[in-house]
Amino acid sequence: MINDIKNDAKDRMAKSLSVFNENLSKMRTGRASPGILEHVVVSSYGNESPLSQVANISATDSRMLTVTPWDKSLVPAIEKAILNADLGLNPMSAGNVIRVPVPALTEDRRKELVKVVRQEAESARVSIRNIRKDANTHLKRLLKDKEITEDEETGTQNFIQKLTDNFIKDVDASLSAKEDELMKV
Repeated sequence: MINDIKNDAKDRMAKSLSVFNENLSKMRTGRASPGILEHVVVSSYGNESPLSQVANISATDSRMLTVTPWDKSLVPAIEKAILNADLGLNPMSAGNVIRVPVPALTEDRRKELVKVVRQEAESARVSIRNIRKDANTHLKRLLKDKEITEDEETGTQNFIQKLTDNFIKDVDASLSAKEDELMKV
């Protein structure tokens, strides 16, 4: 019973951290990264498909992404999808290859992005704390039903608190790294 609570809390906190890191990877930093286009959806063959399923995305240098579709007929649809994704990118086709220049960020835009990253980090922290609260509530219920002892409850609460502290520390480390990455010129 107690191990289930510990494992559930750990899994849910890891998932929160994973979602936070995934959200950070979507943030454009002025450097070309294939992850920028990861969530672009292309209308192809009557279906909506992620860009990565219909084309190869690569970074040729720090300011240029190259998208090579598996099917040449998808070039216009891919260009349209990148424009409609509202990423501030302007794709240019050169035959069957689409080049996507990644513009440098202005100082004001960098500061705005840092604010957004901090908000994401706070959301992740709140999520982790809510998971701790759920686990502790579950422990209190077990104690009230006399399924566990007070010592077991205290020990498990301490374990969950340490887990929470570690995951919040990981969130802060990811936040710091992303802020540094954003503020580099």
